Amino acid sequence: MPRFHHGFARLRSAACNTLLGLGCWLAVGAAQAQSAAHEEVARLLRAGLAEQAQQKAEAGLATQPNDAQLRFLKGVAQSQRGQSEAASATFSALTQDFPELPEPYNNLAVLEAAAGRLDAARAALETALRLNPGYATAQQNLGDVYARLAGRAWARALELDPANPALQPRLQILQQLPTTGAAR
Repeated sequence: MPRFHHGFARLRSAACNTLLGLGCWLAVGAAQAQSAAHEEVARLLRAGLAEQAQQKAEAGLATQPNDAQLRFLKGVAQSQRGQSEAASATFSALTQDFPELPEPYNNLAVLEAAAGRLDAARAALETALRLNPGYATAQQNLGDVYARLAGRAWARALELDPANPALQPRLQILQQLPTTGAAR
């Protein structure tokens, strides 16, 4: 009887190792398929085919609803298609489900800034930078938001004190800055 158990234990161990190997192989295969889907959606976005990219992302999300990268790419596609509210909802959900990822905060901030919600944009960018202090795009976008906030403050100061000679040159400098945020 002990031999049988020992033999069964070896058989069970071999079966488990085979299943683990198969599981690893399946996981690698699934990861490669997932990676291929990510790359295809990204390729479509780079080609300016946002509608097809969104469809491909949504198809992938039908089977992998918690795939953060596909959800992010879907948000990028929505944004490129001018679906700002949907993109904001996508990025906002990502910040809730994956609060450790800085990129959704950055992209949400770009949409908030475009809608004139500068305080919300600033807060999102500050979160992105707490998560990744070396995130240059978020740092650039935060600078842009601060410039717009400064412009609002200086414009209000000019309304209150139209004779203040220091304000007009500052506002003119701000008007020369590019106004687009970088969503990446």
